[in-house]
Amino acid sequence: MKLTRAMLDEAASQELLDAGQAERLWQFLVERDQHTPGFKPAHILYYLGGMIAIGAMSLFMTLGWESFGGTGLLLISILYMVAAIGGVEWLQARGLQLPAGILAAFSVVLVPLAIYGLQHALGLWAERSHGGGYRDYHYYIDWRWIYMELGTLAAGAVILWRYRMPFTVMPLAVTLWYMSMDVTEMLLGQYSLFSDEGKVISAVFGAAMILLALWIDLRNRSSKDFAFWLYIWGVITFWGALTSMDSGSDLGKFVYCMINVGMIGIGAALSRRVFAVFGGIGVALYLGNVSYHMFRDSLMFPVALTAIGIAIIAAGVFWQRREAAIGASLREWLPDPLRLLVERRAS
Repeated sequence: MKLTRAMLDEAASQELLDAGQAERLWQFLVERDQHTPGFKPAHILYYLGGMIAIGAMSLFMTLGWESFGGTGLLLISILYMVAAIGGVEWLQARGLQLPAGILAAFSVVLVPLAIYGLQHALGLWAERSHGGGYRDYHYYIDWRWIYMELGTLAAGAVILWRYRMPFTVMPLAVTLWYMSMDVTEMLLGQYSLFSDEGKVISAVFGAAMILLALWIDLRNRSSKDFAFWLYIWGVITFWGALTSMDSGSDLGKFVYCMINVGMIGIGAALSRRVFAVFGGIGVALYLGNVSYHMFRDSLMFPVALTAIGIAIIAAGVFWQRREAAIGASLREWLPDPLRLLVERRAS
């Protein structure tokens, strides 16, 4: 339910609260809404500008920057970080929490570049596996990125501790995702990520990220959602590794389906839709695979797929109408601390 000014005025007219209280409550809600991320024009511009800046210093870094050498890259990244932190302080002092959080995340994104520049200056990165320098960090798996990832996690933890801004967790979650692949390569050897062992390690890493997010959720007493990005990338890592595994049998495929059904239940119990989204995709993939093998080269195959699609839509309608009741029923099975957490977030 969305609360409007007209509702408060109506409550005041019925003497449920006086006009002064209604005015103060409305001003509080307006102020709070300004700092709550949403599809507002100003917020869209904040995120667009922030993602362009973050992309410029990460995904879209060009080889031309290598001409500055390791020392040059280190100094440039430090200057950028100092400017970003200065911007965070300036914006925070003026109550602009959302753009301040984006700049804080930008400062964390610069840490891998600074560490790469330091390693390059010390001659520790002379041999490159792909010849692309720093920009390969975002494209190729290499165990030598581990030092940059560990440094990013450490610096990001300090920034998060200092400013307490949820968006700062985003580059940390992405770094953990990168690390899940690089650690696999380090432990098992080159091109091992797509081996059976590599997929298992990635799935375990993703599950660990989800548990970390849950632990943060349980300890968080503020209204800020610090676990959001960890849930996102944890589920992506876990579900992606799980889906890429070769089950080898109908029983294995059925177990995969049941895991995805369980993810949907977890999403309902924890009020985290990312579990339900990927769980739903997994169930649809399983049903599509079953229908393909049952109706291969049959005129019934399109009919079967259509039936599955309609059934999923019907499930969505059922879910929307009974989401609160389903969530409440599932939460009854949770331990008290976890149940209280979910109910506090839902309210």
